[in-house]
Parts: sequence; structure tokens; C-alpha cells
Amino acid sequence: MTSHEPGNELHLVSEVTVPGGSIDYVLVSVRDGRVRDFVGIELQTLDTTGTVWPERQRLLRELSVDRNDNGEDSIKSFGMNWKMTAKTILVQMHHKVQTFEHVNRKLVLVVQDRFLAYMTREFKFDHVHSPAAIGDSIHLHSYRMARADDGNFHLSMAARLSTDADGIATCLGLQAEARVELEQIIATLQAKISPATLFRLV
Repeated sequence: MTSHEPGNELHLVSEVTVPGGSIDYVLVSVRDGRVRDFVGIELQTLDTTGTVWPERQRLLRELSVDRNDNGEDSIKSFGMNWKMTAKTILVQMHHKVQTFEHVNRKLVLVVQDRFLAYMTREFKFDHVHSPAAIGDSIHLHSYRMARADDGNFHLSMAARLSTDADGIATCLGLQAEARVELEQIIATLQAKISPATLFRLV
């Protein structure tokens, strides 16, 4: 957030609708009850194909846990739906980032490191900035699950990339338009901030 100032409150507002879709979270900088700046945050997980139910039921059987059906006898398989998830999120990001560019704000996509690795292999990413360039409108942050010295797992940042709407279009080879006035987004955020959205470090 380039217009955030020390002393401003930070609010985390969920499910903000903008042209091109809904933003998972918006981190809002607020001073004297007024929105001063904001950044959109999208979280992307992976979709699966098939069903995991038979595997679940087999695990329950191995653990001697009662089951309500014989789902473990099914031969149906499951897997990660890498291609569809990647294409879908890139198309969504292209639509949404145009809105953020129009109002001179940033959008951040948060993904798992393995998913980002898949996208960079399967789509055209050679023009994307790595490390991220602060002036770009869309940033991709990937995280990995790492084991700490104490044996516990924690998330750590793996990579920061960035580009703009044209860069996402280059990744996909498509064009789309999404425009909205800055006042519309600020009015939506203004209506959603409250003591309940105030970001607190615990």
C-alpha cells in the first residue's frame, strides 16, 4: 500500500465485490474512520478431480474406525486438477487486476510453491518479473510448507513475482475488460469496515 501511513488502522475486509468477481480479502488502511488505501488479496487452493471418499474410508478401516458405508471398496480415483485450477485463476486475475489498475491499486495472489511452479511451466511466464517489481499491479506470492528445527511445520515465502494486466493476458493469450471508478470501491470498503474488521496481531 503506497498511501498507507504509520498510525493508520489496518482492517481486513472479506468478500469484496468488484467488476470481474469477488476479492477474497482487502487489506484496508484507515485513518479517522476513512479509507486511505487498500490492497486486494486472493488465496488460491487446488481443486481435485474424482473423489477422495474411498481413500478416506480405507484409512478409517485401517484405524478401526466405524464407517457408515463400504466406500473403501470403490475403485474410483482422485487427483489434483492442476490445469483447470491454473487456467481459472489466471483468467480471474486478469479480469480483476484491470479493475485494480484502473484505480491505481495492487492485487496479490497467494498460492502454494508447487502450484506456482506448475503455472510457470505450463503457461508463458518468461516476461513476469522475478523478483517482484513494486510498480506492478499484480503480485504473485508463493509459500512452501517447511519443517522448522523443532520439527513443527510452518509456512515460509518461496517466491515473489509480479506483472500487470497485459502480462497476465500474455500468460493466457486473452483479452478482457473490467473498469470501475475508485469511488465505488472506496464506498464498498467504507461500508464494510467496523471494529470487527480491525486487524490485530495476536
